[in-house]
Amino acid sequence: MKAIVLQGQWAPKPELRLSPEHQAQRKAPGSLAWKDPRYEAQTIDDPTPGHGEVVVRVRRVGVCGSDTHCYETDEQGYVLFSGPMVLPVVPGHEYAGEVVALGPGVRNLRVGELVAAEGMLNCGVCEACRSFKPNQCPTLEMVGFSAPGAYAEYITVAERFCWSLDGLAESTGSKEQALELGALIEPISCPYNGIWVAGRGMLPGEHVVVYGCGPIGLGAIALCRAAGAASILAVDLSAERLKLASALGADQVVDPRTLAPGELSALIMARTRGWGADLQVEAAGAAGVLMPEIETSFAPGGQMVYLGRTGERAPVMLDALVTGAASINGARGHVGGGCFPKVIRLLEHGRLPVGPMITAHMDFGDFAQAIEQSCTRSDGKIMIRV
Repeated sequence: MKAIVLQGQWAPKPELRLSPEHQAQRKAPGSLAWKDPRYEAQTIDDPTPGHGEVVVRVRRVGVCGSDTHCYETDEQGYVLFSGPMVLPVVPGHEYAGEVVALGPGVRNLRVGELVAAEGMLNCGVCEACRSFKPNQCPTLEMVGFSAPGAYAEYITVAERFCWSLDGLAESTGSKEQALELGALIEPISCPYNGIWVAGRGMLPGEHVVVYGCGPIGLGAIALCRAAGAASILAVDLSAERLKLASALGADQVVDPRTLAPGELSALIMARTRGWGADLQVEAAGAAGVLMPEIETSFAPGGQMVYLGRTGERAPVMLDALVTGAASINGARGHVGGGCFPKVIRLLEHGRLPVGPMITAHMDFGDFAQAIEQSCTRSDGKIMIRV
């Protein structure tokens, strides 16, 4: 089958400390171990389903910012992605497709069923998994980074990670539309997990600020609008993405470069009549720059949900958290807590009009162009037809 394969050079930095197992696997944070990345078009073997697995014919796959970070490098040539990687690997983890083969032991799925699949392959039996923290599974494999991904014609996936899109196809009246929306479920489920599962949630009538209007931030905006936010302020450097933020439910958008230091937090306080932001979602990966603004614009008891991934440290004035009884919640992934099925229900019932998030369509053969375009950070979601 046709596939895109991410290659790179294993060159661990001196400060990296790995267990013997991870050293043998060459599994390490990309920004500390893998350099000189390159995407290659290859022909690889067709997958065969094992026990409890299905083969999915990939129909749609979205280009994620993490895929961009696996292409971009620092001045030393190391990838920017700071999550665990094992190369070579077929990337791609935001996908939807059609079940074409069943392995033994599959109980609920059928050939021809449309599905979207989770990309955090947790073991299901460790204490973290059994304590409802599957995204923190110590043996977690991540589709497209340490496990084969969906920039390919086919992918094998365990049935327990798949969710049916047949209801979405019925409600929209279109299989094609169901596949398009299905490939958005993963990036929308990440802020769902961050806000309502890992975080403390958001109540109707609360004030929200979202930093970073890529797909994760746009998903947060759409979800908070559906949940009844009183106001949503969106912050980004891209004029195109700020327009998308408005289309998905932001009441006001701002490019922070137009403001002097301290003016963004002052704007938040003014918009909320001195109350502050109840929820602040950091989806930009720029906490080092943003924390001074965030710390001084919390509402009493406010929270920050950190979704933007970066390997850099960010200074935090902890006294601001003490004084305001504020909190910072980190969140990774989209598994558990009903994220996928609840987002699917919202899509089925028209509560998440996220179609405008898709700003470009490309064919599988145009992957090189798609990844280059993603580096401009002007699109919402680049969707690839496989």
